[in-house]
Amino acid sequence: MKKLRLPILLSGALMLTAGSFFMTSCSKDGNDGKDGTNGTDAIATCKECHNPSVVDRVATEFALSKHNYGEAAAGEAGNTSCGPCHESEGFKYVCKNNVSTVFTFDAVTGKWVNPYATVSSSAFGPLTCFTCHSSLHTTYGYADMSALTTTAAVPMTMWGGAKTINLTQDGGKSHLCVKCHQPRPLTCSAQSDSRLLNYDSIRDNPSIIFWDSTAGFVSKYIKPSYRMHVHYGAVGAVFAGVGGIEFPGSEPFSSSSHATLASCQDCHMAPITGAAGGHSFKAKGNFNGCNVSGCHTTMSTTASLFTDTRAEIKGLLDTLAAHINSVGAGHDILHKDVSVGTDGSYNNLWYGLTSKNYDGYTDIYDASSNPLGYWSLAGSSTLKKFPTLKFVHIGAMINFQFCLREYSLGVHNTQYSRALLTNSIEALKALGY
Repeated sequence: MKKLRLPILLSGALMLTAGSFFMTSCSKDGNDGKDGTNGTDAIATCKECHNPSVVDRVATEFALSKHNYGEAAAGEAGNTSCGPCHESEGFKYVCKNNVSTVFTFDAVTGKWVNPYATVSSSAFGPLTCFTCHSSLHTTYGYADMSALTTTAAVPMTMWGGAKTINLTQDGGKSHLCVKCHQPRPLTCSAQSDSRLLNYDSIRDNPSIIFWDSTAGFVSKYIKPSYRMHVHYGAVGAVFAGVGGIEFPGSEPFSSSSHATLASCQDCHMAPITGAAGGHSFKAKGNFNGCNVSGCHTTMSTTASLFTDTRAEIKGLLDTLAAHINSVGAGHDILHKDVSVGTDGSYNNLWYGLTSKNYDGYTDIYDASSNPLGYWSLAGSSTLKKFPTLKFVHIGAMINFQFCLREYSLGVHNTQYSRALLTNSIEALKALGY
């Protein structure tokens, strides 16, 4: 007897009818149906990627990455301005729609607006394989893995698109990383018009008053705060040698060979050693990407080039911090952090990169973020009034944040880091700080 292939039954009545048909048809064989076209062997194509040496290994490596275990994706869910970097769907949205970084003027409010944001319907999602790999499960073959969400040059959001990071080596793959790992903009006080801070004016007019401690809370530039900074992604700008406050001085603004010969992936996705490399994206202690043909051969944590570079930049950071802090007449205006979290690690991501363990923040009192702050803008019986700052101080603080928060102590781009720090020190000294 031939077996009948029943259609999907949509109701009880249809089921009864079909059941009756089935029962009355058992007495006679039915006709064979027409053979269909053979389909693709799904098992074979899936196994190109889904096997222990490809996807399974990548997933294991990715478990080591802070892109995977970091909490920002959950903490920033729904935040459209943070979404382009912290949310998977937000990142894909700004890439797909080529969202502009150029500030626009709103004639109704009289304020400038930063358009670089996602939309509320896309401000969610932890980072996954699909965040960076745009064509996964398209053809279901290995070629799906090579297409990236973006390889386009990155107009810097910090500069409102006036400067662009363009790393052409390795097919522009570094732009996938730099799209997020770039500094954020500083915008003028909402009491003025919220325009992008003019960084060229800071460079060209170092002696102009930026924050006047005698004028209360009124400032046409920025009201200083604990979080007065360019965020955490300075590494992309430093690596490319672009975007800092380039005070004129004894050091020319040039870049190390990394900026043209190496890509982010060369070192951060080198063959894995321990917990570093591959899709962990970590480079600390892994020099497999350095010691390759045409680059280094004996780079290690004890190699003089590595240790001397880091010692030099740390020394310049310490010196610059001292000159910035001199405006405080005996007390630092830069914030230090030696606190330890519940897991036993330092809360300061940049602990040890300066002798006094600065973190790039400003030591201004904030009830939630810096309750032990020494300064306040208005001053009080318990808090010292924050001092007057000039353009030179703000420019130097931005450069300090750049060279501290790029994390490598100059390894990414020694020449650019040296120039930012040295020339900032000279600019401060020229005005008596």
